[in-house]
Formats: sequence, C-alpha cells, structure tokens
Amino acid sequence: MPLDRPPQLLAQRQFLKFFLARLTGVMANQMLMVAVAWHMYDLTGSAWDLGLVGLFQFVPALVMTLPAGHLADQWHRGRIFAVCMLAQAAVALLLVLTNHSSSTTRELILGLSVLLGVARAFQMPAQQALLPLLVPQALLQRAIALGSSGLQVAIISGPALGGLIYANGASTVYACCAALLLLSAVLSFAVRYHHVPSTTAASWRTVLAGVAFVWHRQVLLGAISLDLFAVLLGGATALLPIYARDILHTGPEGLGLLRAAPAAGALLMSLWLMRFPLQRRVGHKLLGAVGVFGIATVVFGLSAHFGLSLLALAITGAADNVSVVMRLTLMQLETPDEMRGRVSAVNSIFIGASNQLGEFESGATAELLGPVGSVVLGGVGTVLIAAAWLRLFPALAKRDRMV
Repeated sequence: MPLDRPPQLLAQRQFLKFFLARLTGVMANQMLMVAVAWHMYDLTGSAWDLGLVGLFQFVPALVMTLPAGHLADQWHRGRIFAVCMLAQAAVALLLVLTNHSSSTTRELILGLSVLLGVARAFQMPAQQALLPLLVPQALLQRAIALGSSGLQVAIISGPALGGLIYANGASTVYACCAALLLLSAVLSFAVRYHHVPSTTAASWRTVLAGVAFVWHRQVLLGAISLDLFAVLLGGATALLPIYARDILHTGPEGLGLLRAAPAAGALLMSLWLMRFPLQRRVGHKLLGAVGVFGIATVVFGLSAHFGLSLLALAITGAADNVSVVMRLTLMQLETPDEMRGRVSAVNSIFIGASNQLGEFESGATAELLGPVGSVVLGGVGTVLIAAAWLRLFPALAKRDRMV
C-alpha cells in the first residue's frame, strides 16, 4: 500500500465499515447535542443548566472509563462500540416520545445526559484502541488524519443539519439521530479483526495500569494533559446557544453553523495533515497549535459579528486538530496492543474532562463574569498553559519526530 496514497486505506473493508460506523455515529451525536442544548435553553433560559448538561455527562464518564478501558482489552472492541451506539439510540427515541407528549423536563434531560456519559465512557476506549488493529502501523498517522477528516465532515454537517431540522421540531431531530445511531450499530457489529483478549484478570492494579503507563511516560502525559487544560479553559461550546441568541442575534440555524465552524477548520487541517504528515519539530508545533487555539478563542469571545465568530471558531478547530492527530498518533505508537484499551481509557478521561467538565466550567464562570468574560478568560488561560508546558514537559517540547 503506497504511503503517498492514503485514500487506498478505504480498500480495506474492515477499516471502511468502522469508518462509516464512526461517521454516522458522530453525525448523530452532534445533531443530538445541538437539539438537547437548544431544548434545555428553551426550557430554562439558564447558562447554569447548559453547564449542568456537560457536568452530568462528565461524572459517570469519569467513574466508568477506567473499567471500560480494561473491558476494551478483554472483549471485542467493535461490539462494545456497537452497544454504545444502541444505548444512545435509545436515549434519542425516549426524547422523541417525551417531546411528542410534551413531557420533556429539565430533570429528564439531565438524567439522559447521565446515560449519554456512561455510553461515551465505554465508546471512547473501544474506538481508539480498535483503529491500530485495522491499518498498518506505517500508515497510522495518515489513517488517523483520514479518519479525522471524515469525522469532521460529520461534525460539520451534523450541527448544521440538526439546527435546520430543529425548525421542524425537536422530535424530528431526535428521530433522525436514532436512525443514524442504529445504522452505526449495525455497521459496527459487522467489523471483524483478529481479537486477542488480554489474559490479565480484573483487579484494581490492572484497571489502573493505564494510568501508571501514562504517568511514567512524560511525552504521553504532557500531550494528554495539554489537551485537557487547553479545552477545559478554552472551550466555549456550552455557551454557543447564548452567543447565538443574545450576542449574535441568530436562531437554531445559526447555532448549528457556529457548532459546525470548528469542525470546518479541523477538516481542512486534517486534509492537510493527511497529505503532509508532521515529520520534524512535532513538539513545538503541538504547543504552538495550542497557543493559536487560545488566541482564536479570545477573538471569538470578543466578537459581535457572525462572520468573524465563524472564522475564529474555524481557527480553533484547525489548531485543535493538530493536537488531536499528534496526541492519538503518539499514544498508539508508544502503547502495546494489550494495553491500548486502558491507555485509551486514560485519554478518554482527559478528553471527557476537557469537554464535559469544560462545558460546566464555561456555564459556571458565565454566571459570574458573563459569557464574554468567561470565553476571553479561558482563551488567555489556554495561551498561558501552552507556555507553561514548554518548561514542565521538556521531553514533549523537544520531541522532533513521531517515531
């Protein structure tokens, strides 16, 4: 398989099936998040409640992810992913039923957010640990970039489509989400690979083995924790409904475009990385990308112009994609297969903390400082984190090549 022709990866049937499963699953999840956020803001009009949606997803994910990583090393990873898609489809169908009967409440949305958090806890380690088994190691960085480009298409189209469909009612969005999630589950059940389960019995030591593995490898710890703090401080996703309605004066269609903008930037960057993989000075490029992410976040926070806001969000997505591709590639290359589920679980906790806990942090600080103050403060904090990591993790900063 020539290294300069990454699209030939699609010729591998198992990679293609899993690629399509993730594509449809992510699209459905993005549509679901847009609908749930707008629905909650319609019900309560509270930034605090928007933050609680993220918190109620994060807490169960935090509790369950390490055991889920051990499970991903024991069981078939494609089937774990499929069951997670089925669980999310059940949530979407329940929202269809309750919305049709006008019985959707703040408490119900928060309760279902807990279920989504549990599903995500098992989904993330399984999907991250499965990819290296479907492609040759020499093509892993390009496979991750190729997969990222497809997923960014889903992340772009999902929120935009969800916002447009929401004009016809929340139930229509939830029904479309359920159908896509069911399709993703069917495709995932069809994924085949040579499964060699870990022979390690479950214990606290084995469950926590991924934490110890990452803790003793400065490059991995630096890359994963950098993403945690950057998105924890710089993420403004939870406040997008407020920006859309109260600052940029648009509706659910505009909210969909705002949520899609980071993915548009990430898509362009992933296509670039697929054609031109990072070869030299990868550590400095990673830290520089996080700094750009923080600066673009500040610009978005201060903007009251819809076009400038979209551009700033697109830049945050492009910068974040550099971090994602580098972090996942380093993690997969430096982790043996029998440990990938548990190491992926550690990475998932950091991702969950940066996303869901970051949404709660944004909602809480917005109550104190207002949405603009919250976003600007987070962007400045992200730039400071990138600067601090130069000194705290010199092995990461000085890393020259991926391998």
